[in-house]
Order: sequence, then structure tokens, then C-alpha cells
Amino acid sequence: MIAVTAEMKIAMLPSIPRSVLLGLLVALGSGCGDEGEPYQPRVPPAGVKANLPAVPSIEKSPIKDGEAYTVWGASYYLRSRVHHTDVAGKDLKITGYIVATNLAEAPKCAIHPTGKEDPADCQAPIPTFWLADTKDAKPQDSIKVEGWASNFAQLYDAVNEYRKRRSRKKEGEPLSDNFWGVKLPNPLPGPGAKVVVTGNYSTAFTRATSGTEADPIMGILTYDEIQYLEPPPELATLPGMKP
Repeated sequence: MIAVTAEMKIAMLPSIPRSVLLGLLVALGSGCGDEGEPYQPRVPPAGVKANLPAVPSIEKSPIKDGEAYTVWGASYYLRSRVHHTDVAGKDLKITGYIVATNLAEAPKCAIHPTGKEDPADCQAPIPTFWLADTKDAKPQDSIKVEGWASNFAQLYDAVNEYRKRRSRKKEGEPLSDNFWGVKLPNPLPGPGAKVVVTGNYSTAFTRATSGTEADPIMGILTYDEIQYLEPPPELATLPGMKP
């Protein structure tokens, strides 16, 4: 049997120049035994340290203040996949500062004694106040509290009655809302007061007949009871009324 040499194989490939094929064979043959330069690990110079910024210190806000949730704690749990069921739809106590109310936005058509209906074209919001962890917080960083008065007529009567009681120095039991049956706060909620509010905490407020209001980020607290830790600096009232 005749052995086929490399040159004979090259001769069988007429389409490729003989000189090119010979060069490829030489190059391949010479590279088979070349292991290249061995790896030399680089050691950093002695005494040189990387200049990295310090790890930032992130202050963790408290979830609770005693038995009551903080505003941040309740809203954080509401948004949490792990803790959502701990607070959503539950009766909670939430402590904080009242940072705003909508009493000054009450339209004139809604400010009157109970027993008198608002005009058909009177557009009045539900009495609301906002609860936050600090006095200077913005409403968007606060929990909305609703359900403490069904309309401004209830508050009109409360302002007059509570004023009479203060002049007599005889407070007595708070008035009750004629529709929702809750006790109207005395004094009325005002910015700057520190309070503990008890109620049902959820992403929506459904007590009003005008429809459902929702806030999936901060949630809404449906009022049941309020405790004043620090009274408001000024007594709250409605537009056109003395406190």
C-alpha cells in the first residue's frame, strides 16, 4: 500500500496555491509545542490602599411608637408584600402630627346648621385631615384621615356647641355625627396637634355615599376615635365662623 504524504495531499488540492498550503502547514506545526508566556500574577505595591467612599448611613424610621404605628410604619407595611396583611383592613392606632385639614376649603353653601340640606349644585368635599410623623411633612407624605364627620353641617353645630361649653367651662361628652354615629373631635382637628387616631386602615375609604376614594401608597384611615397628646396651637373653625 502506498502511503499518502502531506505533499501528495497538497497536490490533490489544485484550487489552492501550493506555496500557501505549505506555509499553513509550517505555521501549524511550529505552534503545536508553543505554550506561550506563563501567567505572572501582579501584586499591588505595598502600602497602597484603594480610596473608596464610606458606606452611607441610612437612618431606619421606627415602625411603631408604643402600641401605635407611626405614619411611616403603617404605610410601609401597607406597601410591603410581606407585611401587607398585618395592617390592610385592620383596626389600628396611628400616632402623628396633624399637618393639614380641608376645613378652610369648605364652600359657603355647605356651612349651615344640621337639618338643612346643601343646595343641589353645592360641591363639598368630605371633612379630612392629614397625619404625618413630623409637623413640616407634606400631605403627599401623610395618611389621610376621613370618617370623623360626614359633612360640614355637622362641624358647624360642633363649633357652636363646643364654643358654648368652653365659655361655661363644662366640656361634657363630644357630639355625635347624625349620619355616621362617630364622636366629633373636641377640639376639631387643627394643624400642629399631636394625636393618636384609632380606626380601620386600608387603601380605600368606602363610608361616603358619594363613592370610593383610594390611596394605595399611603392608605386612608377611617376614623373611629382620637386622643390628643398635644392640642392644636389654634382652635379650628370653618370659614366665616369664630372658633
